[in-house]
Amino acid sequence: MGILGVLLAIESIFKSRTPQGAIAWALGLVFLSPIVVPVYLLFGQRKFYGYVEARRKGDLEIQQIAEKLMAEMNTLFSPEEGDSQGTNLLEKLALMPFTKGNKIELLVNGEQTFTSIFEEIDKATHYILLQFYIVRDDQLGRELQEKLIEKARQGVRVYFLYDAIGSFSLSRRYLKKCRQAGIHIVPFRTWRWGKRRRFQINFRNHRKIVVVDGCTAFVGGANIGDEYLNRDGRLSPWRDTHVRMEGPSVQGCQLSFLEDWYWVTSEVPELDWHPDGVSSDQRILILPTGPADRVETCQFMFLHAINSATERLWIVGPYFVPDESILKALKLAALRGVDVRLMLPGKTDNRMVQFSSYAVLLDLRNTGIKAFQYQQGFLHQKVVLVDSDRAYVGTANFDNRSFHLNFELTVMVRGQQFAAEVESMLNDDFNHCLPLTGEELAKSSVIFRSLVKFAHLFSPIQ
Repeated sequence: MGILGVLLAIESIFKSRTPQGAIAWALGLVFLSPIVVPVYLLFGQRKFYGYVEARRKGDLEIQQIAEKLMAEMNTLFSPEEGDSQGTNLLEKLALMPFTKGNKIELLVNGEQTFTSIFEEIDKATHYILLQFYIVRDDQLGRELQEKLIEKARQGVRVYFLYDAIGSFSLSRRYLKKCRQAGIHIVPFRTWRWGKRRRFQINFRNHRKIVVVDGCTAFVGGANIGDEYLNRDGRLSPWRDTHVRMEGPSVQGCQLSFLEDWYWVTSEVPELDWHPDGVSSDQRILILPTGPADRVETCQFMFLHAINSATERLWIVGPYFVPDESILKALKLAALRGVDVRLMLPGKTDNRMVQFSSYAVLLDLRNTGIKAFQYQQGFLHQKVVLVDSDRAYVGTANFDNRSFHLNFELTVMVRGQQFAAEVESMLNDDFNHCLPLTGEELAKSSVIFRSLVKFAHLFSPIQ
């Protein structure tokens, strides 16, 4: 164990993101090997090995699909306006272009979301793609299952991907019934056994995507579980946001799904790769991010949003545990005179993460940044509003897990119309909030502040 600890300590020095992290891991691995080595193997990895490798094996077919799709998008749906909002930078991060000719609809809370998703599933004629972090064998899960089984019997191909950790309680009975009906349902596992495979249990696929016939897509915060329809007595009502899209942006969601599906199955299903525009003309960019990316794509996306804000920056999410670079960017934005607001949950499903966020708010006191706690149930939506013309809706939280460890998907919309809709939605949410300041937290008891600081020690894996 001692030799292994030394070898892993050397690895940690080369691979840790910060000198502090490298020192902490190295000392623990050398002097506390029996305890720290298993922890490092579970939680110490920052890059997801194997995914890029698998993608390259399927590169010939997937790359041909992607190149043809990008060329068609650039030819038919490229917006005319220039790089006023860092378009080129975001397109480089996303590895796909902004497109015009899209329609997007805000879906507020679970009832709107699943009513719309089920309506589209009922209309499917060729295929349905589904990807969720959490799938439960409960009332909502079984309702979805019955609809998918009915479509499979009609000859519609159904591809269903769920995260193995997030859906660990999903019953074998549920899976068996799906497979017997002809539904292709598989878990996204981040670990594989065999030569050169790592036990990468710390990574998650946190994406929530539905694509129907390559024409309509859904992305947002809601998973498949009764709690998203206010059937959880402790956290209800559940506040979430999804979006429904039509147009060429749907192809971006489909391409993200394809890469994940290939990682799991080594198969490339036959899908429609001919984007069609619609009468509406929303400018949309699909940003898939994850630990297999060459750069820290999710963190860079949010840093760009913060640094480019000139008037307003509203950040809404259930978990707020950013790293030092994000905190500095937020402080600089406030010093520039930007209206920086944070909307966080009052009720929580993770007390340690909430305590960690309090430590962050303590650090942000006296900066002009305003924080609010949502009081009407559990706040789970992931939304960012920048100035009066940019909005982000997706699956990514403002924490280290989304920045570095999770596969996420964000929909970035550029234009005043959609931004105004998001502003109206969030203003309504702010009406159900109470202010929370770092100054108030600083007046709390020593015991409380100690717990808050202790919880924040685990922020890299929260």
